[in-house]
Formats: sequence, structure tokens, C-alpha cells
Amino acid sequence: MKGQEELISIVVPVYNAGAYIEETMAMVRAQTYQNWELILVDDCSGDDSVPRIEKAIAGENTNIRLIRKKSNEGAARARNTGLSEARGRYIAFLDADDVWMPDKLEKELAFLKEKKAAFVFTAYEFGDEKAGRTGKVVHVPEILEYQQALSRTVIFTSTVLLDTKLTGWELIQMPEVKSEDTATWWKILRRFNAYGLDEVLTIYRRPAKSLSSNKVEAVRRIWNLYRKEEKLSLWKSCYNLFFWALRATLRRL
Repeated sequence: MKGQEELISIVVPVYNAGAYIEETMAMVRAQTYQNWELILVDDCSGDDSVPRIEKAIAGENTNIRLIRKKSNEGAARARNTGLSEARGRYIAFLDADDVWMPDKLEKELAFLKEKKAAFVFTAYEFGDEKAGRTGKVVHVPEILEYQQALSRTVIFTSTVLLDTKLTGWELIQMPEVKSEDTATWWKILRRFNAYGLDEVLTIYRRPAKSLSSNKVEAVRRIWNLYRKEEKLSLWKSCYNLFFWALRATLRRL
């Protein structure tokens, strides 16, 4: 039954993540907060992701579940598939190549309860291809409102924790657009403020050829969100894009 009190459902889209997925499962198992379920949604990987997962959970009465999609449909649908199978009251998203600190869930859940919040997120640090810490930290504000969020990409998917008792399930479904995670945060922020825990609890692994490293494509995606999803005027779109680009540049220096 959905909404089990205190259970955190962790949703991970898996696509050709064989190089990381065993580390991801071990990392979740090592969390100091142990009331979780891990939902791995394989989006028709072409590598050995599935065999690695199956080997890791073979013969166990485990709280790790593998869902295999029949066709490749992208990260948004993979996450939504995971959400449809989630049984917990709380939802955490994790990308297969990112790294959590061992006390990430424990500290973030305590913070969410302290703030009586629907939506919280944390600071994070950029990592190299091996998730080695680079010292480049993205700090987060204590409170983030919708209008503020439009001009800054400060919410990183693997740092988010949601309370579905407040948000409901429909609101957190991800739309099928590029930068679907950002579109989802904005959608939630129209109804709820988000609270930031300014402590690094996640490492954002950045492979040299990752999608988010393509600056031109990133600008195109955020512009389309302004104009097509948020229906902002040309002037407001230009205004927000300028400050979004400025902050994105400073964050990576």
C-alpha cells in the first residue's frame, strides 16, 4: 500500500549503468537510515546492468526491486514507472552514477520533518568521472520559491526528498520533456516552497561527455521550459535565462 509511514522509496532509472550499479546498491544498503526500498527501473539497457543487479539480489529477501521496461522510453517515464511501484510515504530520486553520503537519508528526513516540508533538497559537490571530490560545492538557500527557482538551477535530482502525504502522487509525476526534473521541481514549487539543507550529502559525478556538460543543449532545454512549459513572456524568459546562465557559469568555476 502506498504511503507507508517512515518508508523512503528510492527511485533509480537504469540505462547502461553497469559500471556503477553495484556501487549504487551497496551505497544505499550502507545508509544509516534503513527503512527504505530501492526501485531500479531498467530502461532497456544494452550493457550488463540487469545481470549485475540480478546477481546482487539473487537469493535474498531484499528490499531492492528490479523493474524491466519493455521499451526504451527515457528517464522521465522510467522514474514515473518507479513512482507507480513505490510503497513509501517519502520519495527520493537517485541517478545511478551519483554518490550519497552514508547519512544522506537520515539527515534529510530529519530536516524535512523539522521544517514540516513537502519538498527538501541539499547542497552537493561536483565529482570527477570516478566520483572523486573536486571541492566545487553548490550551496543551497534555506527556502526556495517558484520565482527564484526560474533563474537558478540549484535543485539537483539526487538530493531531493518529497513527502507524498503533502504533495500527493500526481504532482510529482515527471513530464515527458527535456530537463524533466527541472520542470517537475517548478511544478511542485507553484504550490509548495522547497527547503534547502546546506550540507553536502551527494556527489554529482560528471563524466566528460555527459548531456549536462553540453552548454548549448542545456540553454536550449531551459529556454524551451520557459516558453513552452511555464508560458513565460519573451522578456521574462530572457531575464531568467540571463541569470540562470550567469549562476550556472559561476557554479562551475
